[in-house]
Amino acid sequence: MKRGLIMNKLDNVATVLDDVAAGETVTIRGLPSIVEISTLEEIPRGHKIALVDIPVGMDVVKYGFAIGYALTDILKGSYVHVHNVGSKRTEE
Repeated sequence: MKRGLIMNKLDNVATVLDDVAAGETVTIRGLPSIVEISTLEEIPRGHKIALVDIPVGMDVVKYGFAIGYALTDILKGSYVHVHNVGSKRTEE
């Protein structure tokens, strides 16, 4: 079983706790309900997975705070990282 962790109920991404191959199911814990998500691509341990579809321009939320915004449409189960997330810090 592949594992993931969500930190806040507002989050739209979770952290995977294992290396995950495309097509594997990740069991996300950290809230009262357990969520299972099928991955669309390989995601390294410690990196983020999209819990929902995140349209271009929408905030990427982790720990209950916007950590960036989607540079492209990010589909549920996709790898979320610097290739598809822009930083609001660099634009200030």
